[in-house]
Amino acid sequence: MTPVAIGEVMTIPIAVMAKALQTFVAPFISEVILAIITVTGVMSLLVKLVKPVWVEKLPILKHLFDVSWIWLITRLLGMIFIIMTFFQVGPSIIHSEHTGSLVLNDLLPVLFSVFVLAGLLLPLLLNFGLLELVGTLLTRVMRPLFGVPGRSAVNCVASWLGDGSVGILMTARQYEDKYYTQREAAIIGTTFSAVSITFCLVVIGQVKLEHLFAPFYLTVCLAGFVAAIIVPRLPPLRFKQDVYIDGSAVDTDAEAVPEGRTLLSHALDVALTKAKKAPGVKGTIQEGLSNALDMVFAVLPVVMAVGTMALIIAEHTTIFQILGTPFVPYLELLQVPEAAQAAQTIVVGFADMFIPSILAASNIESDVTRFIVAAMSVTQLIYMSEVGALLLGSKIPVNIFELFAIFILRTLVTLPVIAVMAHWLVG
Repeated sequence: MTPVAIGEVMTIPIAVMAKALQTFVAPFISEVILAIITVTGVMSLLVKLVKPVWVEKLPILKHLFDVSWIWLITRLLGMIFIIMTFFQVGPSIIHSEHTGSLVLNDLLPVLFSVFVLAGLLLPLLLNFGLLELVGTLLTRVMRPLFGVPGRSAVNCVASWLGDGSVGILMTARQYEDKYYTQREAAIIGTTFSAVSITFCLVVIGQVKLEHLFAPFYLTVCLAGFVAAIIVPRLPPLRFKQDVYIDGSAVDTDAEAVPEGRTLLSHALDVALTKAKKAPGVKGTIQEGLSNALDMVFAVLPVVMAVGTMALIIAEHTTIFQILGTPFVPYLELLQVPEAAQAAQTIVVGFADMFIPSILAASNIESDVTRFIVAAMSVTQLIYMSEVGALLLGSKIPVNIFELFAIFILRTLVTLPVIAVMAHWLVG
């Protein structure tokens, strides 16, 4: 995760490796993803209805395929969607280039590459003391400002320099290992899984404002910082319980620095204690493989199902346009040019982060408004074609209605900041 310069772009090695893997598997990745999602759907149905003895005896298979009815239905829906999309059969509304084909061809190959590498490499990040060192050092900053442990800063950096899905996967794993409470995991997953620098470049390029990338990214960071302070203090995140995944209470003294110790020496002790407990080479490899399988088989079907459904709603209904109408007076109050057109892009970002910029590029003339739409789509953060589906597919305690509420809150909080910056920097 150490930042490196590739040409003129700052990135992290795992993002470079994911891109290389994506290029390598590109000729056959659609077939691989089809096989994964189909096997997941069939095996999950088999386990639910038949409960084969050989699955019960293998913990990894039971963990992967023994799911609740709601997730079984979601996996089966994902399987149906990917079969129809891959073979281009059935209603075109499902497999068109703007719905199922977009998810299969553009989104899932990226996620597959990230999941495989992140799964294999996460034990190196989680088990050898880095998070403990950074977390202890930054607790006095992160806890008062955002109400989360210092270690969450690492999740944010991984998302910011690499990919938002990496941050969510890290958060989900640490929540399952009782490093975060229900409230903390929900806050970090919906607030600190920041959009990568690379994707921000893509978004600002889509609205033809590449020359404004520096002020654009400054605006995104400022708006994200404001949202990270305010949104966790509002419902529904405010009402999440401060208990661990198993219901146990928080150890309030865990973050205290012992008397007679400096913060740095205590951070080093905590980190070295964690490193001493790390598994050996074999254990690390086994844990990495288990992580990768868990991510690939558990999350890809959910992304296919939820992402396709969200894009169908965005493309073929007026629901998002209707939901965006109440934002017109708000945008007019902020003196945003072409407020009616901008309002249509606001709620559609819940389906996919890239759609608002596509709409803005084709429907909006004002540079100020296109700047605002692009920045807003990035800072909204919750979109169902990736981040939302990943959160729903994890054990982090958020549901789709809470995600939509958080999405709206982030929009309301960040829009004034973005509008002020846009008028100052662009207007």
